[in-house]
Amino acid sequence: MGILDMLTSVMASRAASELDAAVIPVVLREVLGKGDEGGLTALVAKLQEAGYGDQVKSWIGTGQNLPISAQQLQEVLGSDTVRQLAVRFGIPTDQLSTVLAQVLPPAVDTASPTGSLPGGA
Repeated sequence: MGILDMLTSVMASRAASELDAAVIPVVLREVLGKGDEGGLTALVAKLQEAGYGDQVKSWIGTGQNLPISAQQLQEVLGSDTVRQLAVRFGIPTDQLSTVLAQVLPPAVDTASPTGSLPGGA
């Protein structure tokens, strides 16, 4: 199962269930960026540099995923980036941040089933 394929199983949260299920994979794809922009590896590096290494390790590892807050994730991604995505997809900024904070840990976990990111990162 791919990183974006698993998102429908994460839709149980209130914030996520209020959004069109088709929008979340598209938004996550935008957050992860294109392959030539670093994608998942670049996002993981940004999170680690911002001091969220323990969370990232838990997502990549085989144990329970530690949470990240919507505010923490918005700080890493940048308020402008989150705001632009929210406007682009017609989603309130706070709701988008909340949903991303809920879907990113299991998405990274799913992308790293063997305990390492694709490509050996």
